[in-house]
Amino acid sequence: MRKLIRTLIVVALLVLALPYVLTLLYSNGRPVSTLMLWRWLTGAPVTRQWVDFKDIAPALPRTVVASEDARFCSHHGVDWDAVRDVIADAEDGDVSRGGSTITQQVAKNLFLWPGRSVVRKALELPLALWIDLVLSKQRVLELYLNIAEWGPSGQFGANAGAGYAFGRSAAEMSPHEAALLAAILPNPYIRSARKPGLGVRRLAATYVVRARAAELQRCWAEKRPI
Repeated sequence: MRKLIRTLIVVALLVLALPYVLTLLYSNGRPVSTLMLWRWLTGAPVTRQWVDFKDIAPALPRTVVASEDARFCSHHGVDWDAVRDVIADAEDGDVSRGGSTITQQVAKNLFLWPGRSVVRKALELPLALWIDLVLSKQRVLELYLNIAEWGPSGQFGANAGAGYAFGRSAAEMSPHEAALLAAILPNPYIRSARKPGLGVRRLAATYVVRARAAELQRCWAEKRPI
């Protein structure tokens, strides 16, 4: 019995350590998300064509940062001010606010599972800190733009999202189209960039303005080069 318990503990530790090892390998390559893997295993459709960062229209990363994680360039994977705000909101009975950074979303998408869970969040936070430590900001953003879900039927990544919504590649998007894609995050099942409703159009208009002020070049200058 003790031997079985020890074996189970070792296996659990190896499973917990695996994402940290894989992150070191993900400075290159084209990793897929756990949701993509699950869809493949269950026979659900998956569309994803990897696009290198340099081949994505500059408006999209600017807009995604402006809309999803305004302090992306300054935090180290976790925005502790946002975490404190979420805790304060929860204590007041308001659990609608999100607090995940882009890096946390990369950690969740690559290694964990969707849905709100204390266990998942406890695993996600140290993983996000590790990802920010060993990968460049540009690489983190490149990963996010290639694994985010951007369509209602298995469209993953900016290229598939742009193709589904606008019939064009991620390199050809206008600032308005980039803002429409950003506006449907994180739920492309309810929101649509292809047939945007009034709420999505309003969000997109706001994100176009925010993106104009987003300056990502200082991320690359201040952080480790890709």
